[in-house]
Amino acid sequence: MISNKYVDEYIQQWRDGKIVFNQERIDLVNYLEKHVLVKETVYFDDEKIENCIKFIEKWYFPTQPFQRFIIAFIFLIDKEMDSPYFTEFALLMGRGGGKNGFISAISNFLITPLHGIDNYDISIVANSEEQATTSFNEIYNTLSKSKQNKTGKNPKAPYLVSKTKITNRSTNSTIKYNTSNTKTKDGGREGCVIFDEIHFFEGPEMINVKRGGLGKVPNRRTFYISTDGHLREGYMDSMKEKILTILSGDVENSRMFPFYCKLDDPKEIDDASMWEKANPMLHKPLYDYAKELLSTIREEYNDLPFNRSNKPEFVTKRMNLPEQDPESVVAPWEEIKAINKPFPELENKACIGGLDYALVRDFASVGLLFRENDQYYWKTHSFIRREFLETTHLEPPIEQWADDGLLTIVDDDVIDISYIVNWFVQQQQKYYLTKVISDNFRTDIVRRPFEDAGIPLEVIRNPTAIHGLLAPRIDTMFAKKQITFGDNPLMRWFTNNVAVKMQPDGSKKYIKKDEVRRKTDGFHAMLHALYRADEILEYDQPFIMADIKF
Repeated sequence: MISNKYVDEYIQQWRDGKIVFNQERIDLVNYLEKHVLVKETVYFDDEKIENCIKFIEKWYFPTQPFQRFIIAFIFLIDKEMDSPYFTEFALLMGRGGGKNGFISAISNFLITPLHGIDNYDISIVANSEEQATTSFNEIYNTLSKSKQNKTGKNPKAPYLVSKTKITNRSTNSTIKYNTSNTKTKDGGREGCVIFDEIHFFEGPEMINVKRGGLGKVPNRRTFYISTDGHLREGYMDSMKEKILTILSGDVENSRMFPFYCKLDDPKEIDDASMWEKANPMLHKPLYDYAKELLSTIREEYNDLPFNRSNKPEFVTKRMNLPEQDPESVVAPWEEIKAINKPFPELENKACIGGLDYALVRDFASVGLLFRENDQYYWKTHSFIRREFLETTHLEPPIEQWADDGLLTIVDDDVIDISYIVNWFVQQQQKYYLTKVISDNFRTDIVRRPFEDAGIPLEVIRNPTAIHGLLAPRIDTMFAKKQITFGDNPLMRWFTNNVAVKMQPDGSKKYIKKDEVRRKTDGFHAMLHALYRADEILEYDQPFIMADIKF
């Protein structure tokens, strides 16, 4: 097994009980020792590791054991490829862990002659310009402060510095920043791409575009740095699933280095000695920055009894453990994921149809609600206009969901009612559809086609009035896992896009978190069907049609 003193130091500190690791970091050590460090084709480039650490400590800050540990693996080299073994680095930790400062210093080093690659351009990509410029500005300020002469002008060497680009004259390597707009930012010829705060990314589109330019310059690398966030079913969740799969050893020869720090259990929030599981900066002995950071976190924690609404933010950001305010979401994300179960046999069973057809120019959703005692099964489908899809920046993988049969992309000017009715007619071939429940939008368009098809239609005159009536049932369904969507990421997306607004009388109203980009049509179609869910039990379940001879 190969070794490096900084790697050995960090692992030994954990084994001696001087550092507290969360399970993912324990798994990382086991993974490295079992699958990576035993390879005969890899070695640590100790010279570059030392040069990088010295560079950071001269110009930026004293490095910490966990940072030196990561740096060592940035310069773990594959002999056969003569390039870095790890090409992707996921650095996920609680707020205050120094991710931006660390990536600023690393970026600066990579464009210097000490790295030794000419034209090694680096792009820093984030969801907003403010976030994208965080690390860029730190490099800019460091260079300006350390190199500025008395006239207030930047020197001619070794850097050419502006507010939009930093260039090392010796290597002709640059650092730029971009925002996550796939329509305007093509992949270039970067050597390295950094994605900052990926918890804002709803899908992989921008990442795919920017990483498409890698490989044209030696020593390609991608860094993902982030705390967790409140967006579910987005890129962050897929990244976490990938990390867990890698650490389990199920992915052979993975080139991702996952440094994932978080609490193992929500109960550890109340034990300050566990906080370093989420934030490696808090390991002892604490230096000045870490002391101030710990003091700040303690103040925020002590204020929680008096500021309970801040708990989801504190747990998600400081402890890197997603938590949602139960008064602002339909259900916690873990409960939504838990209902990802296969359907039982439903053929010939009675069901209630649900329809949300409010906006015929973007989305429309339909579905069938089945019920067996306290268990509910929601089989759904959606329609989306292609023009809306092409003109509205929806990050989820709509095209993939269409390929998977979860939705249909419509090329017409509107989502014609014929698409809706035909779907229900097709379902009648397999299931006993008793009626369809719809909101009162587009009633003039909807009613006649359903009558012509012989499908009973009930229109809810005041759709929002049923929200308060159904809220207790919905809460119970998710908490007790009494609802099943099947393996349907589209429906999970719909559900997670719903915000719960408390009304003055204490009842709940289900609204959209975002009117345009966070669609909820499938959830509201389910709401309409739930309004008449008790009627399903009036039929001879489960095989009312099975004994009839035609």
